[in-house]
Amino acid sequence: MRRLPVSRARLLAAGLVLLAVASAAAVGIWLQFGERQALDTRYRAGGTSAADRVDITASVQRVDAAGRELVLRVLVTPRGSLGEAGGISPTRTLTLQTSPSVRGDLTFPAHSRIATVDVPVALTAGSITDYPFDAYEAALEFGAVQGDEPVPVRMTLTNSDALFAATVDAYQADGAAVFGIDLERSTSVLIFAVFMMAAMWALAVAVLIGAWFLITRRKGLTWPALGWMAATLFALAAFRNTAPGTPPIGSLLDYIAFLWAESLIAFCLITVVVMGMRQEAHPSEASQGSP
Repeated sequence: MRRLPVSRARLLAAGLVLLAVASAAAVGIWLQFGERQALDTRYRAGGTSAADRVDITASVQRVDAAGRELVLRVLVTPRGSLGEAGGISPTRTLTLQTSPSVRGDLTFPAHSRIATVDVPVALTAGSITDYPFDAYEAALEFGAVQGDEPVPVRMTLTNSDALFAATVDAYQADGAAVFGIDLERSTSVLIFAVFMMAAMWALAVAVLIGAWFLITRRKGLTWPALGWMAATLFALAAFRNTAPGTPPIGSLLDYIAFLWAESLIAFCLITVVVMGMRQEAHPSEASQGSP
């Protein structure tokens, strides 16, 4: 079989490396573009064209999975004869009637400037202990009443939390804008969490191989190796706490990788120390038993 010249083989290897790097970068850009498009997507309900209406702009600012709620930032703008100075204030007291998952109705006094309001919304289904595969649901419903009379509503909803991907079902029911929101971890969070789990297992296996080498070769107390093992043991805990969304201890991430990796590394470290102490205490037996 004819072999390629060394120079051509190196060029081929360099070309393959560059191709792999370019492919990984292209996939990363494609994934980032998809997430950016999802964050820029606007969901609309209550597409009324009436001049006298209430426009509602809402965005999901933050999803608190541990507290089982999301924070919705709401801006209300009365249009036509319902508002003054281009919608800065309502001509009469304006009340937004919300669904049970939203913490109370919103009331804006007549002739008073309307400001943005952060509204907590309760999440249903899902559990944060399923991290990073946890998913949640939320139901939003906004209707408007001004002067004891219902008024048309047009609402726009966006998602500004980059840690979660939102799938929204928007429609109108009985003059109110209704949104059914399904929330799950974004692609970037999933990729990073899976990488964390793979890295934890890889480090644990590396420590296991190092411990096996030290014990079978009767190396005794090799302090640089012991320092590396101990540093890995504590570094994994800090690495685990960098998980996006700060999941609590006891999540799926821990039971799949972290707890087992920590246990394996601690076991290897203790075993190497015990066996090393025996060999350091009886060096003659160690030398007689070595080949």
